[in-house]
Amino acid sequence: MPVRVSRWVRRRVEAASARGESGVTAIEFVFLTPILFFMIFATVQFALYFFADHVAQAAAQAGARKARATAHDQPGGWRGEAQNVVDSYIRQLGPQLVLAPDVRTLQPEQDTVGVEITARVPTVFPGLDLTVHAQSVGPVERFVQEGEN
Repeated sequence: MPVRVSRWVRRRVEAASARGESGVTAIEFVFLTPILFFMIFATVQFALYFFADHVAQAAAQAGARKARATAHDQPGGWRGEAQNVVDSYIRQLGPQLVLAPDVRTLQPEQDTVGVEITARVPTVFPGLDLTVHAQSVGPVERFVQEGEN
């Protein structure tokens, strides 16, 4: 069954060709295509960055939770356990999004511990260097019997 083109479309095409506008659409396409691709890639880069930031923040919070729970019982061993938890989170949530993570354990005060992560983010634009930074710090958990201080 042949496709019927409406008279209006036919008249429109004939009018455009009569005015010499037959290549305008192709030129508009050539100019607008790079802008469209840039917007698509920028959206993808935005999503990569914020997902990597959330992965780093979740890993830092998990490491800090482990450090807070074990720092009182294991004065020096909490650092290794916190590092292991951070590495495990990054492996599970985003090993391709959080690149070359630099994990540091923190003890800014006597009864406070935490984890700080700095890592690179993959980019879709050549030459763009993005990093994420996440930190989580909290007091050491100390359980006491009722009546103790």
